[in-house]
Amino acid sequence: MDKLNKLPALPASVAGKPAWCSDSEWQLRTELAATYRVFHALGWSELIFNHITVRVPGPEKHFLINPFGLAYDEVRASNLVKVDLDGNIIGSDEFPINPAGYVVHRAIHAALEDAHCVMHTHTTAGLAVACMEGGVQPTNFYAAQLHDMIAYHDFEGITVHDDEGPRLLQALGSKRLLVLRNHGLLAHGVSISHAFSLLWTLNRACEIQLTTDSMRGNAIRIPPDVCMKSTRDALQFRPDHEAGAGILAALIRKAERTDNSYAT
Repeated sequence: MDKLNKLPALPASVAGKPAWCSDSEWQLRTELAATYRVFHALGWSELIFNHITVRVPGPEKHFLINPFGLAYDEVRASNLVKVDLDGNIIGSDEFPINPAGYVVHRAIHAALEDAHCVMHTHTTAGLAVACMEGGVQPTNFYAAQLHDMIAYHDFEGITVHDDEGPRLLQALGSKRLLVLRNHGLLAHGVSISHAFSLLWTLNRACEIQLTTDSMRGNAIRIPPDVCMKSTRDALQFRPDHEAGAGILAALIRKAERTDNSYAT
């Protein structure tokens, strides 16, 4: 598992890390900053909003979040903000955090021990499907790989109120994917690459559903038994399989060819 959760393609220089940061945290910061650049390249950013958070190694429940006010292509390993579960910034307070992102991510990190990474997006396709009463439909290749893996949480307004956390967790249950109705998509995983593979598959299912629903005629529903088989056979979001780590590593290498300043 440890080998799969590390991306050897990252150019991070531990020797060049700040004195205040441990080797393991700097590696994690570099991977997270690189993933923000991948989101930017995929068009998954929303101005300065939305978040990817990840638990920092160690006994404390601290996690890293993007600094509020920076675009995703401005996020670097060194400017990620470390916070505790009470919202206190650990270390430098040069940048604030977004309360709306903190409330949702904190609730999941605090309650679920294996929720090491949490991702939330407002992609056009994801938000559009989240606005539909039927949600994600089993009508395409990617949706078929997510049988019984998606939970739904009703919209309660902008997520700045702590009392929504317990209801969100109740809706999420044991699932790793959550459609926030009228709002967007969320995934959590045991690693950054695990969460990314889950979210990419869900978002891709939404993209194809959005196009399918715009066409004339009725979409062909995939039978439940075929969806169950497809989900069992899918490899990209199994945390113990190299496929998930390989997907993100390839995208990071692509982003790096344009700009590798995320590693500073």
